[in-house]
Amino acid sequence: MSEQNKILIRRAVEEVWNRRNFANLNELVSSDFVVHAAGEEIHGREGVRQFYSVLHQAFPDIHFTIEEQIAEGDRVVTHWTARGTHRGEFNGIPATGKQFKVTAIDIDRIVDGKVVESWTNMDQLGLLQQLGVVPRLESRDA
Repeated sequence: MSEQNKILIRRAVEEVWNRRNFANLNELVSSDFVVHAAGEEIHGREGVRQFYSVLHQAFPDIHFTIEEQIAEGDRVVTHWTARGTHRGEFNGIPATGKQFKVTAIDIDRIVDGKVVESWTNMDQLGLLQQLGVVPRLESRDA
C-alpha cells in the first residue's frame, strides 16, 4: 500500500502541479481535501484549483521535482524542489522577474486511494529573499 500511495503523490505532482491538468483532481484527492500550509488552509478541490491558478499566474514556468519520498501506513512524506520565475503578482508582491529555487516537505494522508489531507512546510523566507522582497542577512565574522 505504501508504494501505491507514493505513486499517487507522484501523479498529483506531475499531472496537477506540473501539467496543470485539473481534470484528474477528482481521482487524486477527496472532495473534502484540506491543505495546511503557512498557517492557512485550502479546502476542497475547488480551493486547490484556485490556489494553483494563482500560483501559475505568478510563476508561469514553475516546475516541481520530487527529491525523495518515504511512505508508511496512510502517510507519504515528500521532499520536493520548486523552480521558476516571478512573472506576475504573488501575495501582493508585484512581479520581480527573478528566478527562484525553493525546497519543501509535504506530509500527505491517503484514505481509499485519495489524498484527504496535506501538511506543507516550505522555505518561505528563502523564497522572499530570492525575490528580493526580504533582505538576506549578511554573514558576520566574529
